Amino acid sequence: MKYTRQPLPFLMIIILFSCSQKEGGTHSHGDGTPAHSHDQTKETFSIDQLVKEVKTVPDSIIEYLHAQHHSHKVLERRTVPAGYETKNLKYWKNYASKVEDLPAINPGPGEYVHVMEGYKHGYQNLVIGITETFPGGAPPMHTHKGEESHVLLEGTILYALGDTLFTIEAPYIVNIPPMVPHAFKNIGEKTANLVVIFPTNVWEYDVLDYFPFKEEE
Repeated sequence: MKYTRQPLPFLMIIILFSCSQKEGGTHSHGDGTPAHSHDQTKETFSIDQLVKEVKTVPDSIIEYLHAQHHSHKVLERRTVPAGYETKNLKYWKNYASKVEDLPAINPGPGEYVHVMEGYKHGYQNLVIGITETFPGGAPPMHTHKGEESHVLLEGTILYALGDTLFTIEAPYIVNIPPMVPHAFKNIGEKTANLVVIFPTNVWEYDVLDYFPFKEEE
């Protein structure tokens, strides 16, 4: 008796595909390369482009500027390593940047930031960072010379803004004025992808000698 192979029912194909995706808690791209973990308490994006921040000792001018706005001591100024990416902005792909291709930094425990500096990407006056702030993660208390905006679509964050502590749940936009000391801590259960926006062309911030969050918070 001759047997012929019958096609798998559509529902069975879906079940098999789903199981192959879930096995091991990770999945791979179509080309066979591994992708990110499904653990929602860790990074969502690749950190293969992780770089060391450039740290400089503040001079008297920087210290004087800070003294006009707050009483904290400036420990250091941090920037991303310099370097230009020539983009002629001729085709659509020149206008787009994949997050995992951007340099990533690690400002504090439990936080990575993928940084898009405007001068490297054809912008005149724009810097954007996308954080991977793990539960309990936080950057150091710091300031910027210019204003900043924080945008979060999902999560709960504890903020220190000047002398004020407050908790806010997404979705939200937070206005951070120039030279105001600030930090934030993810008090949610999942990694927070906070978008930070600056009307400048270079990523730069000054770290202060004060951390506003206690371990039990």
